[in-house]
Amino acid sequence: MSESTRLPAKAGGAAYVDYEFAKRTGQVITKAGPQVSYEEAAQIVTDLRAAAAEAVEPVAETSGMRAPDAAPTPLVVDRAGWIAANVDSFQAMLTPVVDKLVTARKVDLGPAATAIGGKVTGAEIGGLLSFLSSKVLGQYDLAPGGIPRLLLVAPNIVQVERQLGVDPHDFRRWVAMHEETHRVQFTAVPWLREHVVAETQRLAVDLAPTPEDVLARLQQLATRLPEVIRSGEGLGQLFATEEQRARIADLTAVMSLLEGHADVVMDDVGPRVIPTVAEIRAKFDRRRASSVGIDRLLRKLLGLEAKLRQYRDGAGFVRAVTDAVGRDGLAQVWTSPQTLPRATEILDPAAWVRRVHG
Repeated sequence: MSESTRLPAKAGGAAYVDYEFAKRTGQVITKAGPQVSYEEAAQIVTDLRAAAAEAVEPVAETSGMRAPDAAPTPLVVDRAGWIAANVDSFQAMLTPVVDKLVTARKVDLGPAATAIGGKVTGAEIGGLLSFLSSKVLGQYDLAPGGIPRLLLVAPNIVQVERQLGVDPHDFRRWVAMHEETHRVQFTAVPWLREHVVAETQRLAVDLAPTPEDVLARLQQLATRLPEVIRSGEGLGQLFATEEQRARIADLTAVMSLLEGHADVVMDDVGPRVIPTVAEIRAKFDRRRASSVGIDRLLRKLLGLEAKLRQYRDGAGFVRAVTDAVGRDGLAQVWTSPQTLPRATEILDPAAWVRRVHG
């Protein structure tokens, strides 16, 4: 169920992280997903492409935003294709981090040790992406250094629609509305992709430990891990300074806006396009909150619990701002990085309205 997702990634940092091994590892250990025949698979891919195409006009009408004609069309992928695309994104995003660590290293490990280390790190990335590959229904891949594309992960969409017992035709179009909104956000707002990528890279570089930091980080791990697990904010918060946590919070506010805006659009398109939207939303929200055991622990450590709050907080922000100043007033959020909501404003939309609208 996959299509080619991008141009070949650049080879930066490959001596220290074996990205091709990451792809192979993730793809080998990842389950294919629901069992379908070849004919069923072809029909599902065709229907998802149709769902993506059908989402364009309703999303444009509801959001007041439209992707440029030159924007790449969505791609339907399987889990292996999603892993390959995200390894390429990891490579582009992590190259500055690897450069920092290599520059700070005081001992030359030699080619053999470097190759072994690259395989180990590649396997770790592959394992992480294998876990995530069964969770993601769709993603706008920012593809630093490559071609950004919207990905719809066919086996996961089929798996969830079966688990929820919802109408497949409606569910696929509901998912497509959310993901089309992300495609619109990042293509109709020209500066947004570069801003998010740059801020994420800067944070990743700052959070990467130098050899001198390692002991302090281990001490932090011992003292703060229970707090991180309780909060669900993810391991990235574990080693951050107060200043870095503030930057993470501001970036999280941006992601909350993007996810909440997509949720609002997908629901506001509503029954005129998706007759069973209320049933789908109710069942899907219950599913979002229902993870238990080791799955929930991993979600907390990876920050996926916090991501669930992004949908809720962002949707609340979008609806409150729209109620206060209308859709055109909300559109001011896309004017520049300075008009994006700050961490304090995502939970206090009136504060954003006062700052931006006076």
